[in-house]
Amino acid sequence: MPASATKSLRVAVLADSDTRWKWGALTAQRLTPSAAGVRLDGYLLRGRATPTPRQLEEVGVRADSLREVTGAEFLRAMTEESYDVLVLALVGGGVQAMLHGLRNAWGSGPRPAVVTGYVGVVYEKLTDGLLLRHGADLVLANSRHDADRFRAVYEGVGADASSVTEVALPFLGGEPYTGEHDPFTVVFAAQPSVPDNRRDRAYLLDRLIRHARRHPEREVLLKLRSKPGEHTTHIEELPYQKLVQGKDLPANLRLVYGHMGEVLDRTDLLLTVSSTAALEALHRRVPTVVLTDLGVRETLGNHHFTGSGCLASWDQLDAGHRPSPNEEWVARQGVAADGGYATAFDTARERIAKLLDRPGGLPPLTPYYTPETAPGYLPGILARHHLGPDGAPLPGAPAADKAPGPVRQIVRRAARGAYRHGVQRVAPVIRRMGEL
Repeated sequence: MPASATKSLRVAVLADSDTRWKWGALTAQRLTPSAAGVRLDGYLLRGRATPTPRQLEEVGVRADSLREVTGAEFLRAMTEESYDVLVLALVGGGVQAMLHGLRNAWGSGPRPAVVTGYVGVVYEKLTDGLLLRHGADLVLANSRHDADRFRAVYEGVGADASSVTEVALPFLGGEPYTGEHDPFTVVFAAQPSVPDNRRDRAYLLDRLIRHARRHPEREVLLKLRSKPGEHTTHIEELPYQKLVQGKDLPANLRLVYGHMGEVLDRTDLLLTVSSTAALEALHRRVPTVVLTDLGVRETLGNHHFTGSGCLASWDQLDAGHRPSPNEEWVARQGVAADGGYATAFDTARERIAKLLDRPGGLPPLTPYYTPETAPGYLPGILARHHLGPDGAPLPGAPAADKAPGPVRQIVRRAARGAYRHGVQRVAPVIRRMGEL
């Protein structure tokens, strides 16, 4: 057995939102051998979506240490601390910036195995997102379907595709669905940015209300991702909490927060436009519907479920239709409802072990994008993270060497409040004006 399978491992996760922290931390746990003692250190990248304590508590993943950092402070920490595995749970541009920053910081010296991937369904910016993640030792694909697509993109541009590693979503699990609850419970899994306009979101809410009134014997839950003022991986301009204000909600319709797995424990029918919650439900064989009322469109992400057997409209549901998932489609999406989930991360664990046991250590990181291959694109990505073309922090880059003082905390809260105001109030007005 490789030494890395039994020795104590140190793992770091850098995340920029609550969902990515959940994905990154759970991925780190599944990538490390069960026989090894693991220390998990979490770093939360400071930004608009930095998780609040409530969001972190809801995610339910515990770390041995957890702190908020700027990009510059994180890079410095990676030269001061010694880790075996680093998981970059960031948006694509953030991953690319950190890869270049880490290449500069580590040079040809010792470094951990670097892992990245996607939080859920990949339905937009496939090529852009993948090339921004290129350079990590492992680029995780959540399904056979994604692994094939990822390799095709890398090979199509002449990039090394050996980093692509098939796994599964790390947060699948829970007890399989065994039958209807009392009361029968319908859950609509809301998404922060899908759909992205008031009319469509109001339509979905009205249909949910109508369904609750049509079936007073049922419990109908609107599962929300975040509370007003909090941000998630995606920007939410029109929270459902605001859309329900002034509406006469039936007694059997409630708004709920909490861990998705706990909500699925009592769910008899899961509805969504394109949330990853659909894959969680399918994994547990909970009846699942991907709504077609607003069309099957790339902008909604529900086109990803073409062939799933789960596409249906509110009218069909109200008429008694029940979905029957296509087993072949489900299997290709990494939803191992047949019990194969336990082995989904075996290949990735083996690759990590080989990387850690590599004679002479790991070579320097080699992203596809360089100042030579993408001189009109890469510098802008690095600059947004206060890095120069060589990956070194720019003079005056934000740092967080100490906890912010009272004045700094007030300024930061004010800035975030202004950002939220712009996202939730000003931006929609400008958009509507542009549509006149």
